[in-house]
Amino acid sequence: MSKDSNLSKTSPPQPVLDSFKLSIAKRLSETLPLTIEQAFDGVDYGKKGEDFTVALPRFRLPGSISENASKVIEGFTSDEWIESIVADKSFLHFRVNTVNMISKVLNQVNTLSHASTEGQYEYGCNDSGKGKRVVVEYSSPNIVKAFHIGHLRSTIIGAFLANLFRACGWDVVSMNYLGDWGTQFGVVARGYAKFGSQEEFDKNPLMHLCDVYIKSSKEIKENPQVQAEAAKLFKLMEDGDDEMLSKWNTWREISMKKYQQVYNQLNIKFDIYTGESEVTQDSMGKALARLESLSLISDREGAKYIDLSEWSLMSPVLRKTDGTSMYLTRDIGAAFHRHEKYNFDKMIYVVSTEQVLHFKQLFKVLELMDTPWAKDLEHISYGMILGVSTRKGTAVFLDQIIKQAGDAMHAQMLKNEEKYAAVDNPEATSLEIAMTGIKIQDMAAKRANDYTFNWNRMLSFEGDTGPYLQYAHARLASIGRKNPHLLPLPPTSQISTHTLAQYPHAREIVFLLGTYPDVIKVAMKTQEPSGVVTYAFKLAHVISSAWDSVIVKGEEDLDKARAKLYLYSCAKEVLAASMRLLTIRPLDRI
Repeated sequence: MSKDSNLSKTSPPQPVLDSFKLSIAKRLSETLPLTIEQAFDGVDYGKKGEDFTVALPRFRLPGSISENASKVIEGFTSDEWIESIVADKSFLHFRVNTVNMISKVLNQVNTLSHASTEGQYEYGCNDSGKGKRVVVEYSSPNIVKAFHIGHLRSTIIGAFLANLFRACGWDVVSMNYLGDWGTQFGVVARGYAKFGSQEEFDKNPLMHLCDVYIKSSKEIKENPQVQAEAAKLFKLMEDGDDEMLSKWNTWREISMKKYQQVYNQLNIKFDIYTGESEVTQDSMGKALARLESLSLISDREGAKYIDLSEWSLMSPVLRKTDGTSMYLTRDIGAAFHRHEKYNFDKMIYVVSTEQVLHFKQLFKVLELMDTPWAKDLEHISYGMILGVSTRKGTAVFLDQIIKQAGDAMHAQMLKNEEKYAAVDNPEATSLEIAMTGIKIQDMAAKRANDYTFNWNRMLSFEGDTGPYLQYAHARLASIGRKNPHLLPLPPTSQISTHTLAQYPHAREIVFLLGTYPDVIKVAMKTQEPSGVVTYAFKLAHVISSAWDSVIVKGEEDLDKARAKLYLYSCAKEVLAASMRLLTIRPLDRI
């Protein structure tokens, strides 16, 4: 696979608002002892209605703050970039030229939105990853277990990161590394022999295997001898026993089919499905041999381990006494295999905070092996979902939650017969809205934080919820349908965007559209979906505030009407782009 495959042939253009920031920076550098670069770094987005703000104390300049402020303001005349400068104690507030800003931002949104196709740059990315490859490993459920709500976070956070890097020009390999090997399969095999039922298996194979696993695990806690029996069965698998491998293959295929159904519902796609079973004995053997040659391996009662106590990382076992492999050993072998196959510039593991120690151990072992690419590995962790437990009788499996949420949303849609009749596929639409609610509730929180699953908030159209975002997008999509006489819109050069300058709400929308590239820039830095969620809600709220003043229907001046429709069309494109990054399918009717 070539690193240049499937990459866009163009670099993302500079964000429009950077041109206005540069004009401010030039003004500062011409009047104060600052370079343009220093000044540019000091230009921040303003608050409380200000476009840009400069905090003068940050520069530590000679003279008083008021004297330096006067130097900047003295002799100022408005131009195509800056309308005004206002001194406010330690700050300078800059207001950009409204007409020019509206024209340039909408033009760039329109140009990039129409140029974008799946897999290419979307409006917003100003961090070109052209020529770079990232492997993102996420979801990675353990087979023979139903897809639990706990898998949700890894799945949607990982998919968001894959979308984000791909939108910024990186060549992304999205990978589902299934937990399809290890002693757990000995536990299942042993449990199936005792508790298994072909009739129950045929009804719901995954649920039955999960039930068998739970019963067998309970016996292990009560009788350690059962663990030894399970370990022997897994040893047979590693030794290539045909009967054990046949059972394992059947369970793996069944699990894969079920997971595929859930991923399709979630709008999640993977480039690669792999698993621990595909890590070869040869790759693990080479890794162990390398560690032994570096005198990093020790023996303890026949087991091989590596002493990481110097780095407060304990002493993880790499191979058990019976010769079977450990999770860490397989991850070491997998890392070498992936680098050899994909020659990545970065590899991201999206796994919960419970595995922080494991990844610290993995990265330290690879570093001790003098692996130059160990520095390019990153563990993106996340907190737990609270409020969903079998003890309380609430749904715990994701497909059950999706179905319940979809049914509840469908019932809510039925309350408006007119709108319901206009939707092509109300069942599919209700399911999509429900999944939007599930995803937004999850990604609105900082990934490090635990959060409590809330059914009412997930399904509400009020406040900052997933259904509210879908409603905002659908309302934007309806404007063209309600004003067919304005379509198709003329070329951008013939749209009178200057007429929008008279509407404060229009200006607010456009300026916010212009900030989207910086939202993406921050997301690339923090690798947090919550910032994009916050932006999408902010944009939806600003658009909602404009409905009563920036009105399309009934506008008699055709130039103004087309300009307003153009504004809302661009707003829809950016809102949709933010939703797609979050793995959400934007709906045109709900």
